[in-house]
Amino acid sequence: MDQQTPQYREENRRLQDTFEEIDRQRSDIGPVYRGQDFTEQLLEEKREESRQRLALLNNDPYFGRLDFREDGKTEPQPLYIGKRGMDLKKTGEPYVIDWRAPVASLFYSFTGGEAPVEYEAPEGIIGGDVHLKRNLSIRDRELQRVVDSYERGGDNIGLNDEFLLYKLGDKKDNRLRDIVSTIQAEQDQIIRAPRYKALIIQGAAGSGKTTVALHRLAFLLYQYQQQIKAERMVIFAPNTMFLDYISGVLPELGVGNVKQTTFAEWATDRLNANVRLAPGTTEGNVWFSLEGKRPAINDETPGRFKGSLAFKAWIDDRLTELESQFLGEQMQPFEAWDGRALSVEVIREWFEVEYRHYSLASRRDRLTARINRWLEMQLNTIGDPKIRKDKSKTGKQRLRAYTNKLPKADALEFYKSLFAPPSSGSDATPIPGKIVKETQAYLKKGYVQPEDLPALVWIHYRFNGAENLIFDHVVVDEAQDVSPFQIALLNAFMNEPSFTILGDLAQGIHAYRGVQRWEELSAVFDDEHNSYHVLQQSYRSTLEIIEFANRILSHTDTGLPPAVPVFRSGDPVDIVRLDNQEERLPFIRTFLEDNRERGMRTIAIIGRTDEACIRLHEELQAGGIDANLISEGQTQYRGGVTIVPVYLAKGLEFDAVLVADAGERQYALNPQDAKLLYVGCTRALHRLTLYSYGNVTPLIS
Repeated sequence: MDQQTPQYREENRRLQDTFEEIDRQRSDIGPVYRGQDFTEQLLEEKREESRQRLALLNNDPYFGRLDFREDGKTEPQPLYIGKRGMDLKKTGEPYVIDWRAPVASLFYSFTGGEAPVEYEAPEGIIGGDVHLKRNLSIRDRELQRVVDSYERGGDNIGLNDEFLLYKLGDKKDNRLRDIVSTIQAEQDQIIRAPRYKALIIQGAAGSGKTTVALHRLAFLLYQYQQQIKAERMVIFAPNTMFLDYISGVLPELGVGNVKQTTFAEWATDRLNANVRLAPGTTEGNVWFSLEGKRPAINDETPGRFKGSLAFKAWIDDRLTELESQFLGEQMQPFEAWDGRALSVEVIREWFEVEYRHYSLASRRDRLTARINRWLEMQLNTIGDPKIRKDKSKTGKQRLRAYTNKLPKADALEFYKSLFAPPSSGSDATPIPGKIVKETQAYLKKGYVQPEDLPALVWIHYRFNGAENLIFDHVVVDEAQDVSPFQIALLNAFMNEPSFTILGDLAQGIHAYRGVQRWEELSAVFDDEHNSYHVLQQSYRSTLEIIEFANRILSHTDTGLPPAVPVFRSGDPVDIVRLDNQEERLPFIRTFLEDNRERGMRTIAIIGRTDEACIRLHEELQAGGIDANLISEGQTQYRGGVTIVPVYLAKGLEFDAVLVADAGERQYALNPQDAKLLYVGCTRALHRLTLYSYGNVTPLIS
């Protein structure tokens, strides 16, 4: 909207008034209190919260305006929606509405028309009608753009998407950003869903599912601020680099202290670093190598089997057996010294009745302490100090020997026993022989594999309880690559299920350990707590890129419908055939120069394997082209020009993408290769190019 229009001038005056109010409130707070007075320290916490809230408002205090006439009133009230709320200092009236407030939901759910609308407030359902919906872009305290997406009585043709397309046209940097100004109605429905639900979200590439999950965290903290805390929320992401990429979203929304981690990191921490992951078993390696034949993926694949609920149920049976036989049928009385013994009946009473509600490790510790107290009481009956000293030495030696015979509540040792050859007369293990041998080989060397971690942590949990670790809400990103066992394990650390589980089956490149149907994860929860959502609209890429990627999607064998693009047209997808290796460097140099001239700030060259990316990086360096190489275990994405293997590109997005060597050998006509290529192509926002030597992959035919 032109800066000379009445709408722009009106909004600019209001913006200046807002900055004056913010400045007044900031100055009224006063300096930071650094004294020792306890009351003042408590007040200072509140003042610091206000400082941080006003600091967030200071550059772009709001992004939308909704003129809403509530039933029973004659005039519409303009409501300005921002990332944080602010009341007028003098009157206490709302001046900026927090986007998470009930009335703000109208800004996202309203898509046009003159029919009455309503929203749910604490005092009940409030109805009325919308007279104006206006989008505002404010950057560095300056009003950049004013777009009316709805005006009551107007034609409103084509207005609804104008601001969204304007925001989608922005170039990327090295961080994921919030979408609070452009949340769409179907995304808002997920964000505002009730707390005690396990939301499973199937989202097309670029549908904003990760960002939606982060905004849901911010909403839950606002809506249930008396019941939940950020410190008891956790985000599980596929790798540490992805965590770095998304790290800016929650602070932009005014949310801190939410734990962000990977499952492997969290699991090994739970196990007190008592396990070591085998080298070369994370993320990619052989599964994404072109050398040799990859194993078939089925329910006897180690990751699939060990991640199943059936494996968990079998472990539960073995744990129940251990608990019921913990003291053993041949248990003997504890004889402190000749003639002074504690009977088996009393010991069993303590362990099996008095301590039955405690975890197994705690029961063992309590039993040991109780026998020790009994020993001390017996010693106190001996009057002669010399005799008491001798008896004490004998009794304590015998107590150590006695308790050492009790089974250890050790997760790793118990797990090893599950893969030991069955004893004579015992039930045969249901674990496939190949998995038994492979697991034994790793355990013998002192290592475990990533697929062993859910079972190990589950056993540790059964032995030790939650250890004061209770989650209020859990986000699991790239959930198509996690197992049902992982989800069931995390659910054990909750009083009631509260999950946001999101992913895309078409990007299930870790099918050897992930899920093939969302029903595998939903089986963890009862129907009351299950909620399934589909995000089919893709906001990331241009129309041309999405239509191209949909051709690949049809080969993924997932049965998913095509992604629906926002009508944002761009350049056609380029497919280039190179005659030989010598043509690659000049071609890439031209590709980079062309995209930089077009204003592309983040450019990715996506290779098929780690080895291919390393060779390409060396070639570019030798040719004087500066690029960042992303490799396994990297913790930071730096932006600029990036070379990345396709399996590590998942979750990231770039202005321009070059898929390197997209030939028929690298991407064959099968579902797994289709998923890899689909991931690579859907990383591009504005421009996508593929090159190959010889025949291009048949996946795009």
